[in-house]
Formats: sequence, C-alpha cells, structure tokens
Amino acid sequence: MEMSANLKQLFQGTATVGERGQVVIPVQARETCGIQPGDKLLAFVHPAGSGVMFVKLEAMLEVSSLLSQLLAEMGNSAISDPEEETT
Repeated sequence: MEMSANLKQLFQGTATVGERGQVVIPVQARETCGIQPGDKLLAFVHPAGSGVMFVKLEAMLEVSSLLSQLLAEMGNSAISDPEEETT
C-alpha cells in the first residue's frame, strides 16, 4: 500500500484549539481508538515540534508490559548463550 493511502486512512478529522487550550477529538478518531469519556491520554510532542499526539494510557501500559517481557526474554537468551553476542 502506498504511503499516501496510509495517510488517508490515518486522517481522522480536524480539531480547533479553544481559548483555554482545549481540543475536541473528532468522533471518528474516538470511535476508531475506543476513546471514552474519562479515559486518560498521554500527550507527546512530535520530535520536530510540529504537533501533538495523544495515546491512551492503557494502551501504553500494555506496550510497556510487552516490551518488558521481550527485554527480559532477550536478556535471558543472551545470558544462556553468551557466544551468540560475540559472533
């Protein structure tokens, strides 16, 4: 699939920043991501400083748990086969 097709699928609408800095997440984006009232969202600034991305806290906790498990497994395999790293 082309990059432009991916971007079209990812685009979920627009939001306007209010006077107090609040934005309303478009309905389509909330439905796609399963965002409900009261959900905690983490805000990340784009590395170039050009925008903000919100991610559900529960999703990041799941990713963190999976990464921790993966790192533990990698650490255990490196310990059990130290010659693998030297080749």
